[in-house]
Amino acid sequence: MTTVTLELNGKTVTRSVNARKHLTDFLREDCELTGSHVGCEHGVCGACSVRLNGQVVRGCLTLAAQADGQSVETIEGASDRGDLADLQAEFIKRNAAQCAFCSSGMLLTAAELVAAGKPQTREEIREHMSGNFCRCTGYHAIIDAVEAVNNARLQGASS
Repeated sequence: MTTVTLELNGKTVTRSVNARKHLTDFLREDCELTGSHVGCEHGVCGACSVRLNGQVVRGCLTLAAQADGQSVETIEGASDRGDLADLQAEFIKRNAAQCAFCSSGMLLTAAELVAAGKPQTREEIREHMSGNFCRCTGYHAIIDAVEAVNNARLQGASS
C-alpha cells in the first residue's frame, strides 16, 4: 500500500491504495468517479482516458501511484466546468454517443484537438481521434461533431 495525494477535478484527494492499482480503477472504486471506463486494459480503446497535468492519458496504463502530486481531471470535472458543453451538445445532436461507453474518452480527446484553435481537416480529426474505439456509431457522426465544434470555435474566435 502507498498513500497518494493528488488534485482531482480541482480538489485535493488523499487515499491509501495498492501500489499496483491503475488510475482508472482508483477513480472508479476509490473516488466513485465512474465516467472513465475500463475497456481493453491495454491502452488501445481510449475508454479510460483522463487528463493528467492537462494531457490526455490512458488511465489503464497509468498507476494511481504515478499520479501522486499530479493534477488529474476526469470527464466529470471537464463536464462540470462547462468545457465540453458544445462538444456534448454536438455529439447528442448528431447521435455520436449511442451507448456512451466510449464518450468520455472521445470527448476528452476531441476537446484536446479543438483546444489547439486551428483548422483541422477531416483526416486530421480522424487521426487525432484514432486511439478511441467506438462500436456503435461508425465514427462518421463523431468526426462530424468534432469538425462542427472546431469550425464553430474558429469562427467565434475570428468574430
